[in-house]
Amino acid sequence: MKKLLLSLLASGLFAVPSLGHAATSPYVTISGGLGLLNNSSFNGTPDKVTYKTGYLINGAFGLKNDMYRLEAEVGDHSNNAVTWGGDPSTDKISIWSFMANGYLDFDMKNSGFSPFVMAGLGYAHATDHWFEVEVTSCDTVFAWQVGAGAGINVGNNATVDIGYRYFKPCDVRWNSNTYSLASSNIIVGIRLDL
Repeated sequence: MKKLLLSLLASGLFAVPSLGHAATSPYVTISGGLGLLNNSSFNGTPDKVTYKTGYLINGAFGLKNDMYRLEAEVGDHSNNAVTWGGDPSTDKISIWSFMANGYLDFDMKNSGFSPFVMAGLGYAHATDHWFEVEVTSCDTVFAWQVGAGAGINVGNNATVDIGYRYFKPCDVRWNSNTYSLASSNIIVGIRLDL
């Protein structure tokens, strides 16, 4: 996974000069979908936190040139906990993500269909809303993501994107405890060329 991430990031870095010297097209995108937050471990113990399926909403501004895209993205992720260390839980986990993403599009000539791979780096601001005692804990950590999907041209400078992303913030500290976070996300969005 790390080799794949590094390869995608290197491809994106090499694409930056070509984007700077060639004609680029700006776009905006809004997307949303299902957030499947993986079970969290805490303090290195076998105890786990389990979650319900949640949601995410992303908005981004980007530049496209041929098969390369670069974008700045803001996301809102939300999941409710089901159990915390084996006990029932009413906690809600929310994450604001601030990511720089790079895409590699594979245009299937005259088909209106373009598969893509992507990778991103940025930060995640993760919050645990502990409703039982009205306590909120926050932490901001480095985050990365990788994904793949396909764009479907629906005309009038609009593309529907369907894809999968694996989103991984670094471990967070809440109430002096360390928690792992990672999410598998299924996303559908609309991309509009400006």
